[in-house]
Amino acid sequence: NSLLFLCARRIVAHRPLPALPADLYPVLFQAAFLDGRPLALRDLVAAWPFPVLNFQRLVGRRELLRDHPCKLCVQAVILAVVAQLQRDLEEPGRDSSGCRLRVLDVTGVPDDPAGRAPDGMSVWSGTVALAKACVEAAKLQREFQRRGSKRHKGRSGAATAAAAPQPPGVDVHADLFVNGTSYGILRDALQTGAAGPLRLKCREFQAEKLSLAGIVSLLESLDPSCVRRVDLRFRNLGLTGLSVILPHLSRFPELRSLKLQYSNVDVRRPTPESALGIRCLAGQLGMLPSLRELNLGSSRLSGNLRQILCDLQAPLESLELAFCSLLPADLAFLSQSFHAPALKRLDLSGHDLSRSLLEPLRLLLEETSASLLHLDLMECRMADSHLDALLPTLRRCSRLRFLGLYGNSLSTAALKDLLQKTLELPELRLVVYPFPLDCYKPEPPRRIPGSRRLYEDPMDGERLAAVSREISQMLRNSGRTDLVWTYNPYGHGALDYFSL
Repeated sequence: NSLLFLCARRIVAHRPLPALPADLYPVLFQAAFLDGRPLALRDLVAAWPFPVLNFQRLVGRRELLRDHPCKLCVQAVILAVVAQLQRDLEEPGRDSSGCRLRVLDVTGVPDDPAGRAPDGMSVWSGTVALAKACVEAAKLQREFQRRGSKRHKGRSGAATAAAAPQPPGVDVHADLFVNGTSYGILRDALQTGAAGPLRLKCREFQAEKLSLAGIVSLLESLDPSCVRRVDLRFRNLGLTGLSVILPHLSRFPELRSLKLQYSNVDVRRPTPESALGIRCLAGQLGMLPSLRELNLGSSRLSGNLRQILCDLQAPLESLELAFCSLLPADLAFLSQSFHAPALKRLDLSGHDLSRSLLEPLRLLLEETSASLLHLDLMECRMADSHLDALLPTLRRCSRLRFLGLYGNSLSTAALKDLLQKTLELPELRLVVYPFPLDCYKPEPPRRIPGSRRLYEDPMDGERLAAVSREISQMLRNSGRTDLVWTYNPYGHGALDYFSL
């Protein structure tokens, strides 16, 4: 395989490409993409011999995609598809042995944030590029039909041109990311391009800081058959806004994941209005039969979890409730619900486990222990004694892959004990641990000369590095080189629900 790939790299380095057997196209595409050869990609797409072109399947692992700046390459593929559609419009009976592409799948192409790589394609710019291509393809089709109408006028009439068979076009499967800047072009692509030759089929839809009307307009324009996730973040929707948006989600039979973090839902103080809003929310969630993941992060749900989840038709497998001001009764409900034995992912970050929530959490973990893969307990005010109380139950979570403890007040001794006692968990791959308490300097923070601000650098860097080395050595000595312990909460790919 490596020899074949080396040969493919040599071939795509020279243009024009020779005539090649169809079964070599996938490895040629991979070589051209990873070597950053947009012109070769354009040639390959123009003669693509298969009905489907799937980026991730062709290029390989997400890590390969992430490490290779791909803006020009992605754009080259999109432009090549538009050029192909234009040729199909102008010469409908052309060469049946030519391009057979009917589905372009660009789902899963990872974000390359602006500033990290000048030629990287961010998820936002990728959506804009696709939307512009759909609008352009629809425009080409209208121009072609107008020209055809003029040509046939006087002979067989405009109706003949309009009734002429149209090329089948290409469906583009994509994850769409939209904000206020890109809203207009995406709306046009979804509305005017739906009947065009290049049609967007959304798999995952993420919107940030859009108006209620804007969100509803886009949701109504999406093809309902493919949508598996809707993510509406950083939008203070409140119960009222959610009651406007959620009815539109029942159009999506395959919707499995709904993320509503930072929606500004606050039902800590019950009122007749909030009770009505909760009943409405519960009923609308109950209208989503395929829902398996729900994120209500940063909503204030105190004592209302049972009422919110009561109408769900099937158990959730992923539940993210970070900073939700939950009460013991909420965790007690969860542990007794049909969700508990099905949960694969649970995020309870930002709750105070130093008090009355600890025992309800332990009971909940008992019920989820056979299924749980991902557990987030970051910033939960846990001290050594609280971790010690949870450890026996954690050790029974035999399938656990990720444990997040960042931001808790734990000592080096407690962390070493945790490491030693969780080595037996065969699937554990990542632990994010807090800065150990004994790595903080004892002296108070210094005041910056000439400023009212305090200069806080309380961490003893040498001591922290020494603890990190000790932990690494313990992992090596145990033979668990497959297990990563880190105090950095960023820079590692979080387990996504669809990869669990």
